[in-house]
Amino acid sequence: MKKKIYYFDHAATTPVKPEVLAEMIPYFTAHYGNPSSIYSLGRDTKEAINTARERVAKGIGAKPNEIYFTGCGTEADNWAIKGVAGAYKDKGRHIITSAIEHHAVLHTCASLEKEGFEITYVNPDSEGIIHPEDVEKAIRPDTILISIMFANNEIGTVQDIASLCKIAHKHDILFHTDAVQATGAIYYNVKDLDVDMLSMSAHKLYGPKGIGALYIKNGVRPDVFMDGGAQERHRRGGTENVAGIAGFGKAMEMAIDGIEEKSCYIATMRDYLIQSIEEKIPYVKLNGHREQRLPNNVNFSFRFIEGESLLLSLDLKGIAASSGSACTSGSLDPSHVLLAIGLPHEIAHGSLRLTIGEETTMEQMDYVVSSLVEIVERLRNMSPLYEDFKKTQN
Repeated sequence: MKKKIYYFDHAATTPVKPEVLAEMIPYFTAHYGNPSSIYSLGRDTKEAINTARERVAKGIGAKPNEIYFTGCGTEADNWAIKGVAGAYKDKGRHIITSAIEHHAVLHTCASLEKEGFEITYVNPDSEGIIHPEDVEKAIRPDTILISIMFANNEIGTVQDIASLCKIAHKHDILFHTDAVQATGAIYYNVKDLDVDMLSMSAHKLYGPKGIGALYIKNGVRPDVFMDGGAQERHRRGGTENVAGIAGFGKAMEMAIDGIEEKSCYIATMRDYLIQSIEEKIPYVKLNGHREQRLPNNVNFSFRFIEGESLLLSLDLKGIAASSGSACTSGSLDPSHVLLAIGLPHEIAHGSLRLTIGEETTMEQMDYVVSSLVEIVERLRNMSPLYEDFKKTQN
């Protein structure tokens, strides 16, 4: 008998919605033509790409010709940052980002450092907020790009991107944001934000894996990142992932439909989960801003507990979640995000991220909380640190 799964890791990926899959299937079978072909079989698939581009553009308030499809959000981040670095290196070789970015941005910046670029990593406050004044202090005459993520993938804190963009443009600097976690979760309009480039990924909003997009404001010209054919208006070569693109378009359309009502409902669920954990489990700390956070994100540190043990215990109960520690990927280092907001190593190691979705129910959340109560008590009773702590309290 298949074990029931309680899925609380929507920040990692989301299930493909049936409507999205139905949109994709014809482009694996009946409509399999290459979009670069001039005959009707190719024109049909080209039309599917155009339709998806319009849907994605509409979802973020962009023009269709400002949307460029990529293989994933990571590629979009790489293209934005390395593309600007290459195109504007004669103007300057200094880039500003934050210490809590996704590794798609951090590792890209580290790669550029090896090529002689200088990177300033702005630190957040204890709730994960990047303050505009701190970004402005980091600006130099040779700064060519500022890249600050829209919403943090671990602690859920949402940044004031419009204010950060104003700072950048005040100094004639381009601004990029990694909006992979924000897109489909909260409503925004790229024209209101005034961003120059913005990264997205379909599999975070109930679309397929292996397809992302980069919004590039008309007039902004980063270097071509993928050489090859004339696809994506000569700016990203390679035969298009037609089924993935079609799925992305449908997923975006569905995500934006009623997004404010859905976000409000999910935020209510999130707050219920936060309150339940804080009421029933002692010695916990909510990570990230309490209000200025993604509607689906809950991130707690549990003192006297290792995150890996917590995850494995939850998995035995059918609960899929993630940890603030990278131990599950072969490293014993705690999350760089949690360290950047000031958590000591021993507390950062005991962190848990629970991210809910549209299909999450109150019953599922109650099951997670009751399971956590049991697991945390058991793990703490095995902890010498907790035993020492109790002695000091007595």
